[in-house]
Order: sequence, then C-alpha cells, then structure tokens
Amino acid sequence: MPAHLDETAHAEEAPDAYVRRVADEKARAIAARVTNRVVLAADTTVVVDGAMLAKPDDDEDAKRMLRLLSGRVHDVLTAVALRGPEGSAPQVAVSRTEVEFARLVEEEIEWYVATGEPRDKAGAYAIQGYASRFVTRIAGSYSNVVGLPIALVYEMLEALGPTTP
Repeated sequence: MPAHLDETAHAEEAPDAYVRRVADEKARAIAARVTNRVVLAADTTVVVDGAMLAKPDDDEDAKRMLRLLSGRVHDVLTAVALRGPEGSAPQVAVSRTEVEFARLVEEEIEWYVATGEPRDKAGAYAIQGYASRFVTRIAGSYSNVVGLPIALVYEMLEALGPTTP
C-alpha cells in the first residue's frame, strides 16, 4: 500500500535519521488504515560525501548522480519500520551497505540512463539490474541495496514474535 507521504528531508536532517523517520511515518500511515495486521515499511537513500541521493527528478538528475558515484564508494541506507498488531512495540532499524562503483565514462552513463532503469531508484541505479556491471565491491547486505534488507526484516519479525495462531 502506498503511504502517500511527503518524503522531503528536513533541514540539517542526517541521512540515517531521515530514512528512520520516513520509514516510521510510512508504517504509521498504513497501520492507521488497517487493523490487526503486521505492517512493514522501508525507505532507502544513497549517501555520498554526506549528501543524500534520493530518486532522480529526471534523466539529467540521474546522470548527475551517476557522475557523483563514478569511481567512488558510497553508502546505501535502508530503514525498516515494523508495526505489529495493537499492543506490540513498533520497531525501526537501519541497514548500511558500502558500495563501490567503477569509474564510468560518459557513454556508459548516457547508455545506462537511456535504459530507463535509474528512474524511481535511490541514487539512480538498480544493483540487481544493468547497473550490476558498475559495482566493483559491496560490504554489507546486497538485499539492502536492492531496497529491503531481508536478514534485518527476518530479525525484526523474530523479535515481534508469533502474530497468528
């Protein structure tokens, strides 16, 4: 279910605080619409030089982001918010993965943006798609970079305990 929230970062908001807040707001918004359900929400951002790279506004913005990532290491942060049935405490946790990109030439950036894949992707790339050829190293959870850190979700669900008979 889409939460339909304003995901604009607050002034001076740190990247980890930003993804935590947005994931939690998404979970709260959905939990208010459903009853007796487990609600899981997530939010991902890419961070390079302390700056957050959200989803690109357009193809030119995607090219700008890819130029920033070219030949560099960046962090991918995904916050997961989990809300159980009434009475259970909400949980929010962040997974961080370090990703290194190869140096990209302009022709590669142009080609990749023309595939359409960077649209609607934090940092303007999808590690599970064509951009996999640009990734030279990762340290941390691959599924986090895809957008949902599965091991973290499993750990959070385990902490929630049984929710159905």
